[in-house]
Amino acid sequence: MDLPETVEIDNEGPLSGSIIWLHGLGADGHDFEGIVPQLGLPDSLRLRFVFPHAPMRPVTINGGVTMRAWYDILSLDRNGPQDEQGIRNSAAMLVALIEREHERGIPYDQIVVAGFSQGGAIALHAALRYPHRLAGLMALSTWLPLGNTLAAEVVDNEHAQSRELPVFIAHGQFDPMLPVSLGEESRDALTNMKYTVAWHEYPMAHAICAEEIADIRAWLLDVYAQA
Repeated sequence: MDLPETVEIDNEGPLSGSIIWLHGLGADGHDFEGIVPQLGLPDSLRLRFVFPHAPMRPVTINGGVTMRAWYDILSLDRNGPQDEQGIRNSAAMLVALIEREHERGIPYDQIVVAGFSQGGAIALHAALRYPHRLAGLMALSTWLPLGNTLAAEVVDNEHAQSRELPVFIAHGQFDPMLPVSLGEESRDALTNMKYTVAWHEYPMAHAICAEEIADIRAWLLDVYAQA
């Protein structure tokens, strides 16, 4: 598995953990680079932030225009066809990045997987199916892909992610691209699978707001206090 190119923000000295954060459709790894100083994390929490670039690929709903995308979007219909192979290929890339962090000396349970929009879908898909206990899962303004395989690959799989995994799901109440109902469905699906979900919604569109950044900061401090 070839690793995607990444943007990294590292810390000096022994690291407390790593956060692998996937961007949304048409963006790149620089998209959330600026959020790191906004989080205002204490100097004592030394984290490596890894922001991978999605592959370039044609996107069907955008007239086949080539852009950075974790998978093709075949339809805007919630019940329409999904690019299963693209989703699984990008999930494998994320798993490879997790393994690289582990090889670089970060224990699995100190690695947070995060993503926004399309990147959040990959984060959800990969993290829930990952066999080693992770530090946390953060899904922002996103949805749960390939829900029809969840029972076999997560609920009935003793090697899937520990139910003790901290999960943060956030969504904008006025999101015109991915309605807040999709975030609620993701929350409910994980709750039904016995995960404990920290759910947040904000009066915003398909974006990140200051209140959300503050909540992410508090969640990360809690996650790494327990790691």
